[in-house]
Amino acid sequence: MLENYLPVLVFIFVGLLVGGVMVMLGFILAPNRPDSEKLSPYECGFEAFEDSRMKFDVRYYLVAILFIIFDLEIAFLFPWAVVLETIGWFGYIAMSLFLGVLVVGFIYEWKKGALEWE
Repeated sequence: MLENYLPVLVFIFVGLLVGGVMVMLGFILAPNRPDSEKLSPYECGFEAFEDSRMKFDVRYYLVAILFIIFDLEIAFLFPWAVVLETIGWFGYIAMSLFLGVLVVGFIYEWKKGALEWE
């Protein structure tokens, strides 16, 4: 029974070994010259100016959710396009309803002004 899992264990061991060697080479060969610029907090291209626990505008979260929704939409569209001939009209109508719901949500957020930045 062990002979079935031996290639997997060897693969995991070699992967961990190569990863560990690369990390150690990074620590050994990389220059270590910290200065005040490298040690200062950095936040999205500008200096940190407030408490890290400050509240964000809700529109930031709405845009993030929109990104996730449309990213998932693309993840569903690729397999659907591959099997469209097999699933026929039922699959076409189901995907049309799915895209319709997403478009309605997008229009709702657009009309509410969630995509407008000040």
